[in-house]
Amino acid sequence: MKTTSIAVVALIAATLSTGAQSAFAQKAGSNQNIKPIPAAWEELTSSDFEIAVKQSEGVCIIPMGVIEKHGQHLPLGTDVFTSRESALRAAQKEYAIVYPFYFAGQIFEAMHQPGTIAYSPDMLYNLLEETCREISRNGIKKIIFVNGHGGNTYFLQYFCQTQLAKERDYSLYLFTPAVDAETQKVISSMRKSKTGGHADEGESSTMLAIRPDLVKMERATAESGEEQKRLNLPNAYTAIWWYSKYPNHYAGEASGASAELGKIIMEQKINQLAEVIKTVKADKATMSLQREFWQKSSK
Repeated sequence: MKTTSIAVVALIAATLSTGAQSAFAQKAGSNQNIKPIPAAWEELTSSDFEIAVKQSEGVCIIPMGVIEKHGQHLPLGTDVFTSRESALRAAQKEYAIVYPFYFAGQIFEAMHQPGTIAYSPDMLYNLLEETCREISRNGIKKIIFVNGHGGNTYFLQYFCQTQLAKERDYSLYLFTPAVDAETQKVISSMRKSKTGGHADEGESSTMLAIRPDLVKMERATAESGEEQKRLNLPNAYTAIWWYSKYPNHYAGEASGASAELGKIIMEQKINQLAEVIKTVKADKATMSLQREFWQKSSK
């Protein structure tokens, strides 16, 4: 590993340590009797919820995923575990309310695998719309989607775009993390595999970092995650594309996963999300522009 990469690893490790100490100090109350308000929605009492809305400046995160197979070695809820843990840790840095586990997402491509929960398209849309409406009714007017599942990407973009169809009293934001070049160099230098995409070395490393008790690495090589080239359709999209490549619903090679790699992957996402929360809190333009748009489009 190059000197720059070593420096970045050291910096990230120091940040993780400092963050953990900071979180412990908050929980300890620094010899004060006042306990911090939880970020997790379900941990708040009804009276504390009103305080949390004010403290969060009306910002709530919905951590999203699905229930699906992740090879033979990771739990079905991997996507939800990682997205919610990212949200909770980001909320320690920049406070926001974090909605409970949200696993109603697009996952039709895994319906052939045991344990998958795949709701109908209408159900997916309506449940998310009603969830946003209920969050807004509780006084929260800025909602951030944090997506942990690749198959949700286009659905969530579409859902956000449809919010312009009728007037609403809240704004939606879809967290779109960027790649930090220096951190990515470190990640690339630590990875033992060069391909992946689902239940792979990166995702397995993340789970080893946050929920090692649920990971069964001895099963990582129980089946193949190699791409099966069973379709030849250049410049054409078809719904069966994922199944054609990865019938085992496992893409990549996970045996080289490590908690150390997972911590770096998580920290990159957490830091960016904390900045997004701060930006969303300060944002006054989105709702103003939405109102202007609805006023003009209703004529």
